[in-house]
Amino acid sequence: MKAVKRIWNDIFLYTLLAIFIGLLFGSVILSLTGFNPFVAYGVLFQGIFGSWKTLMYAVQYATPIVFTGLSVTFAFKTGLFNIGAEGQYIIGGITALAVSLLVPMPAGIHGIACVLAGAFAGALWGAIAGLLKAYRGIHEVIVTIMLNWIAFYLSNFLVMSPAFKKPNSTASLDIAETSRISTNAFREIFGTVRIHWGMLLMLAAVFACWLILNKTTLGFNLRAVGFNRSAAEYGGIYVGRSVALSMGISGCLAGLGGAVQVLGVSGRIIQLGVQEGYGFDGISVSMIGGINPVGALFAGLFYGGLKYGGSKLNTIGAPSELINVIIGVIIYSIAVMGAFRLLVRFVRTRTTGRSL
Repeated sequence: MKAVKRIWNDIFLYTLLAIFIGLLFGSVILSLTGFNPFVAYGVLFQGIFGSWKTLMYAVQYATPIVFTGLSVTFAFKTGLFNIGAEGQYIIGGITALAVSLLVPMPAGIHGIACVLAGAFAGALWGAIAGLLKAYRGIHEVIVTIMLNWIAFYLSNFLVMSPAFKKPNSTASLDIAETSRISTNAFREIFGTVRIHWGMLLMLAAVFACWLILNKTTLGFNLRAVGFNRSAAEYGGIYVGRSVALSMGISGCLAGLGGAVQVLGVSGRIIQLGVQEGYGFDGISVSMIGGINPVGALFAGLFYGGLKYGGSKLNTIGAPSELINVIIGVIIYSIAVMGAFRLLVRFVRTRTTGRSL
């Protein structure tokens, strides 16, 4: 009976099943549209694992998504729904760009300062929603959606301002060379991929989130507020401060994602017509990862790998948008299986007085 209960409650197995369902559904779509699923998935696999170069490109693509996935996960763990990771990501990126262009520093120190500035700006942007939630009762979903658009238009405004704009372009000036966090030290192994130490920072962020949530008094307080705010307040926990701090940490993680993307990959920011969607990808990553920091790492790598490898489907004429369909089916499958488990547990509790 214990083995059955363990399997029933194993989120990892449910996630694997959801991934299988998503890939199976993708196979059906490919078959119906005249493509061989085995060939298409072979191209997808080769596009990720075909060489060290393609693998590192996939990891590079996944890095900001892992950061936003961690951001959403941290907020979820404390009972908050952070839809604002997109705006926090944008603010982190534009702040890192501003420090790079406007505050000259020696190489080495400059990159660190830009990353820290981006993280701090993201934290402040997230804390706005947390403070309004804690002390004015305004729902974080409404506030973060509005802050996303404020960040989006603020970024576009600054990119086109005289201090940032590149002449005759819709992009900003390139970041200062002293602030770059990428390196060519591994060019012989990884080819043209510019590895950046934001990838290592991503791993450190995963460990820090896990450590805070599971091994510290702060994490216990934050999770207690997420489980039951009234009980947490009765137990002496300052609920308002915990909510604001949780959203601040969540924003910090998303801001880190924006900073390392600008400093390690793009090297500039362009004027955008639509939001890039990193924050909303983070919601998907958080769900696929089972609302767990370590799960968010693997889910982000999986998600980023699919997105990058999926672009290679065009080589056989198959639409790369199929990847979005597969990911959508995976998320819906996770949601449906979670709802089914809750329904079965509710029925068993009502009929037998016990849950599986």
